[in-house]
Amino acid sequence: MVRRVVTGHDENGRVIVVSDGPAPFVHTAAARVGYSSTDIWRTNATPAPIVANAPEPTLGPRRQLPNKQGTVIRINRIEPESVAVRNMSQEEAKKAFAALGNEKASTFSQTGRHPMMHRTETIDYAIVLSGEIYCVLDDSEVLLKVGDVLVQCGTNHAWSNRSNAVCEIAFILIDGEFDSGLAAKLA
Repeated sequence: MVRRVVTGHDENGRVIVVSDGPAPFVHTAAARVGYSSTDIWRTNATPAPIVANAPEPTLGPRRQLPNKQGTVIRINRIEPESVAVRNMSQEEAKKAFAALGNEKASTFSQTGRHPMMHRTETIDYAIVLSGEIYCVLDDSEVLLKVGDVLVQCGTNHAWSNRSNAVCEIAFILIDGEFDSGLAAKLA
């Protein structure tokens, strides 16, 4: 459970706590036992409108990506990688991403490097809160530990927890757009 505290303003413009409790939208995946992804907040524009008391922005259906010109912050809980995940077929990997709300992000069929390989048209800030995890890239990988921050610029990647402990990561995703020269190379 992730506690989320949201502030706002009362009718006189004074700061108040609007809500304090469990974040209301938690996504789990049958194909990844123990995995959860808790959406904390979403914005739908840049600049984000600031209102006295914002309506709940996280309720389903599951959307992996932020809306156009928007952001999303979430905390993912990733169990140690199972044999089932490592042995996923290309079709199973696509179904896993479909369950996340983004089937087209799956790139495993192109790379074969890791079943959960994917690319999104976003700038992502990933902050390791507990445990450790490998960020698997096209031809390399990097081990991230508690306190490490990864800035991902629309890159093809997967997350692989090879430890014996759960890893929790905070993700902030910002809608992006590939430069035309880069987009042509990725096509």
